[in-house]
Amino acid sequence: MGVVEDKIREKFKCVKCGHGRCKTKELAMTGSGLSKLLDLQHNHFLFVSCENCGYVEVYNPSILEGRKGQLGTILDLFFG
Repeated sequence: MGVVEDKIREKFKCVKCGHGRCKTKELAMTGSGLSKLLDLQHNHFLFVSCENCGYVEVYNPSILEGRKGQLGTILDLFFG
């Protein structure tokens, strides 16, 4: 697992039910135009789901990873 996934798991608290455990799953998708035609999956998203109620949040890991120095601050804003 990556650094982003580890940090999310450490700080996770479900906004719906307050549960403290989650599962993460990365999903890659094609874009539009030429990337769709060639099946180039360059859009990556991180799905974070609560293990209690199943509520899902979606994040763009490249944005979170691009701010490595601020990763803790960003995650604190999301998860408190």
